[in-house]
Amino acid sequence: MTMPAQSVTILGSTGSIGTSTLDVIARHPQRYTVFALTAATQVELMLEQCRIFAPRFAVMASPEHAQQLAERVKAQGLKVKVLAGAQALCDVSADPQVDAVMAAIVGAAGLAPSLAAARAGKKLLLANKEALVVGGELFMQAVKAGAATLLPIDSEHSAVFQSLPEDPTAWARRVEKIVLTASGGPFRTRDPATLAAVTPQQACAHPNWVMGRKISVDSATMMNKALEVIEARYLFGLAPERIEVVIHPQSVIHSMVQYTDRSVLAQLGTPDMRVPIAYGLAWPERIGSGAAALDFATLGALTFEPVDELRFPGLQLAWDALAGPTGTTAVLNAANEVAVAAFLDLRLRFDQIHAVNHATLAALSPSKPAGLDDLLAIDTEARAVAAAVVARCGG
Repeated sequence: MTMPAQSVTILGSTGSIGTSTLDVIARHPQRYTVFALTAATQVELMLEQCRIFAPRFAVMASPEHAQQLAERVKAQGLKVKVLAGAQALCDVSADPQVDAVMAAIVGAAGLAPSLAAARAGKKLLLANKEALVVGGELFMQAVKAGAATLLPIDSEHSAVFQSLPEDPTAWARRVEKIVLTASGGPFRTRDPATLAAVTPQQACAHPNWVMGRKISVDSATMMNKALEVIEARYLFGLAPERIEVVIHPQSVIHSMVQYTDRSVLAQLGTPDMRVPIAYGLAWPERIGSGAAALDFATLGALTFEPVDELRFPGLQLAWDALAGPTGTTAVLNAANEVAVAAFLDLRLRFDQIHAVNHATLAALSPSKPAGLDDLLAIDTEARAVAAAVVARCGG
């Protein structure tokens, strides 16, 4: 019997995860239809996506960009309704006609629509780290209350999910620890004393993955792995001390699960985000992703290294933030977004990103958030503190 096509909303369709998701969907037109696409500023790419995938809705972040898109949509005779703003993002995430939501908006801006999808009980494909790093317990409560299906799309967390027992109630009992792998980024072997001279172009030149600028910088500092530790803590419900990080330069083993009997299960694959995206879209089935297959005959050696704390001081901030009051992880995320933006704008040295994050964490001790408004207030306060630290560093 033929199953009806799943209706999908893609939050952040013009980013690297969004475009990869559309690539997978295009390979399976009988299985998926696109309900809504959303973007921040890339009007021309959004127009092209609307032309190819014919969504019912297209959402732009600002009224100005929405107006530009609406004019182009009308000129081409496309039957796409153009919307703007944060509420529209939530609406197309929670719409009763939507089956699955790909949450791929970078930053805290993706939190509200991800929460809306969770509360509406959607199959939520989570590629937005910040939903869990910022939202934490509140986000997981929304998932439970809405009876949503939460599927991690980060390659590392997807790998962990695929390596865990099918019964989540057995995770804490059977699993000894989770081991997240990290590529080490472009500066894995670089002398830490030279990191002050790193340029944005160098930081964004990842050796294995094609990613956006912000996450590429996070990979270079290993803050992406710090955020992933926090994410894993909430996704899988394990204590922070049961989550480890190891450098694996080849990015073939995406993460591992060590069980109480000391056996280790690992998920391997080519470094292509279409693999975890296809897994999330089709779960619990499997579909073609378009990624190249591993060739074990030519794969070569798989190597592992401990994390050099002198080169990657930011990683420890994950455990520091998890040990702090609820909301501290939101402070870390906000500080890092401000610091990375300043680095990309040439207002901050690469080696000062950690200093901004560390100083912002030290300056704030948030009150326990009771809802989204409280989380956003923590985010706003942390950004202000981080911006002041950036100003001092820049001076």
